[in-house]
Amino acid sequence: MKSAPRVPPPAEGWLNSNGIRMHYLDWGGAGPPLVALHGLASSCHWYDLVLPHIADGFRCIALDQRAHGLSDQPSSGYDWSTLAADVIGALDQMRFDRVALVGHSWGSSVALNTAALHPDRVARLILVDGGFFDGRRLLPGTTWESYKARLRPRDIYGPRERYLRALKEELAGCWNREIERIVMTMVRMDPDGTVHERLEPGNHEQVLRAMWDEPPSAAFPRLQCPTLIVAAAPKETPENAPFLQRRRDAVAASQSAIRDCTVQWIQDSAHDIGYYKPRELAIAIRSFLADRLGSQK
Repeated sequence: MKSAPRVPPPAEGWLNSNGIRMHYLDWGGAGPPLVALHGLASSCHWYDLVLPHIADGFRCIALDQRAHGLSDQPSSGYDWSTLAADVIGALDQMRFDRVALVGHSWGSSVALNTAALHPDRVARLILVDGGFFDGRRLLPGTTWESYKARLRPRDIYGPRERYLRALKEELAGCWNREIERIVMTMVRMDPDGTVHERLEPGNHEQVLRAMWDEPPSAAFPRLQCPTLIVAAAPKETPENAPFLQRRRDAVAASQSAIRDCTVQWIQDSAHDIGYYKPRELAIAIRSFLADRLGSQK
């Protein structure tokens, strides 16, 4: 993995949006605004290896979403409408009229619902290995209970060493000190070194319920802006071949359903493209945004 360009570290910031206090990172940049949303049980630092490749041409912001990172965690508000309102409130606070909106995984679903509900605020939409997932399509025979069980919090928490050992094994193809630093921003740690998922179980279930009741595909007909799907293409094996084919079918179906949609596959990657292939992901985003968004500040 090539290292990111040498740019100043992002500035931390705080804003009040839709009744909650939100944390964000700001890489600066003199170009049009690009706002990035992380995935479930993640944080704004997921983009630490990606946005430095983009910050010379765009004003790059990554938000900690509701109940993630250092942002507030209320006991409700995990439906698409409220999550989109969080994003729009952040844009208002930063005085951004229209932006390029990027989402990874669950963050893609938040981003596309934001674009669908507030089409005047999103000029370009980038869905990074997400937004095309529909549990009922990708996992035939799935029920709500089995879906909830499959996407329950991972059994990786506990002593810090256990957490890091599990992730180091999972991310063996790209693990380094920077990724170790990034994943530690995604958890809550007790004084004794025990780590916990920041997202409380009840709120985690609310997130899953929204994904089940209103899958991302429900928003496709309302999208008005040009959209890019960046999908990971892992190496295929006999074991994963059926699932990868269902992924390819889901991406193709999404591209057909979205009015103006481009697809870019990142080869030999995995779901966390920003860890495995940050430069390639940045290139895909920059290429899609080659037609500058105009004066958006």
